[in-house]
Amino acid sequence: MALWTSLTHAQKAPFSIQTISLPKEIADRNNQFSGLFIRNNQLLLLSESRLQERAEAKVYALDLASINGQLKQKSGEVAYRKYALQNLDLIRARIDSACQVYEGLEGITMVGSTAYFTIETTTPSAYCYLIKGELDEAGAAIRLDPRYLVPLPKPVLTDGTHINNAGFEAAADYDQSLLLLFEYNYFTHDNYAFRLSTAATTPDIPRYVPVARLPFRVTDLVHEGKNRFTAINYFYNGNDDSVYRTPDQDPNTRFIRNGSSYQNYCRLISVRYKRDKVSWKPLFELPREYMTYNWEGLAAYQGGYFLINDKYGPSNQSTLLYLQKK
Repeated sequence: MALWTSLTHAQKAPFSIQTISLPKEIADRNNQFSGLFIRNNQLLLLSESRLQERAEAKVYALDLASINGQLKQKSGEVAYRKYALQNLDLIRARIDSACQVYEGLEGITMVGSTAYFTIETTTPSAYCYLIKGELDEAGAAIRLDPRYLVPLPKPVLTDGTHINNAGFEAAADYDQSLLLLFEYNYFTHDNYAFRLSTAATTPDIPRYVPVARLPFRVTDLVHEGKNRFTAINYFYNGNDDSVYRTPDQDPNTRFIRNGSSYQNYCRLISVRYKRDKVSWKPLFELPREYMTYNWEGLAAYQGGYFLINDKYGPSNQSTLLYLQKK
């Protein structure tokens, strides 16, 4: 583990980066995309589905063949369809009845036709949640099971307070189970992920998995095979996110300091789950012009990666990148 966690330098991206031209409906920044997942011939885009803001509960599916056509010809409209998320209002009501406050959907992964989502709650709430539903192609819907609601206790600072606006943002399937990573993993005490079985017919009790101390945010995770994953490791320079600032003695601090001020930073990291522990090492950093986007979604595809932001970034809209290996 020491080898993985002591390496802090990330290579420059060994990829050519292309921006996918999105249909107007999907490019709308109000979708606030928070996760990506590839299923069969589709790239799924998870909207935060902020019901408290009267947002529509939905998942978009982009046709990968039409994306490939655009990447090769640099022209052509991307075909897509929309899946309505049914029963999310019922699940939100259950969360409210537990005196927690729903904020939005953050993570997505699938096992067969079953879709799993993580729910982020407001900062004072003690729990985030895991929910699931069945994807119905014919009905263009994902029918959420309102009975399946797994509470995920938020880790806290030593003074008992919660990390501002943090939840279990990263979700990936792994060996008949799910691996869920919290957004903040730089506690001076225990850092942990959760693992849950997907084979159980009733909600499983989350199992704690130690995580090697990791700076900045973790905003999405994709399973790359066996015990390997790739994750987005992102730092935002805003004052509200000061808890993510590393101390001067941490070698990672040089990535986020610009003289006496802070700057945004984003890299992908390689994550390994072995012997019931999670370790990591840097993979590559994004070019500077892409550092100011708030990257929230990641999917691996044909040796490269798709990345999508929420509504924050210089484009002022949903921006989908494809990082193609050189």
